[in-house]
Amino acid sequence: MKGAILSIEPNANLVDLSHAVPPQDIVSGAYLLWTSVEVFPPGTVHVAVVDPGVGSPRLAVAIRCARGDIFVGPDNGLLLPAINRLGGIQRAVELNRPEFWRRGTSSTFHGRDVFGPVAAHLARGVALEELGSPVSDPIQLAFAKPEGHRGEVIHVDTYGNLVTNLPASDLPAQFRVRLGALAIPFVGYYAAVRPGELLAVVGSAGLLEISARDASAAALTNASRGTPVLIEPS
Repeated sequence: MKGAILSIEPNANLVDLSHAVPPQDIVSGAYLLWTSVEVFPPGTVHVAVVDPGVGSPRLAVAIRCARGDIFVGPDNGLLLPAINRLGGIQRAVELNRPEFWRRGTSSTFHGRDVFGPVAAHLARGVALEELGSPVSDPIQLAFAKPEGHRGEVIHVDTYGNLVTNLPASDLPAQFRVRLGALAIPFVGYYAAVRPGELLAVVGSAGLLEISARDASAAALTNASRGTPVLIEPS
């Protein structure tokens, strides 16, 4: 993908977000993109490819959000949480103009053959509207919403931290977290507990996380995405 981009726009500044999304896991890819886009400058071109439908009738799209960033990728929900975080969709097009693709497009690697080249053309100044036909209803994807003090794990990161859908703004002043039979204390930082112990903390995304000092909370608890979490005020 990098080679395809640089062959069109050799001055592109490429920043890797992650190559560690589990295969075909659209929700994990959407979460990582959602947590990261705000720190990039407005007008950034974001390419995201988690694409189990590659080669099928699923659409390839480019979408400009209200902040001015443009997102390029498959129309499977992957891009929408991040777009909505930056103000929502301003304009979307289907990428159906092959002159902006790589020659000899394969049916298995649209990241290299379609999405990368399109992003490079955008970086060179090609207008979004030139890339294809308008799309009015890109596929939406939304993370599960908490119900009061009841939430769930929505992401497990590479350290085994269990990221929940409970925002810091909705947490009581003092509480503990119930994960199955476990009662986990809320603390301000990892070193507040002993090595190997579980803790709850507000992570960098502004969401409550269940972690373990110097260990994997996922391994210690056998929790995964979808595991229920309960806040118990104290």
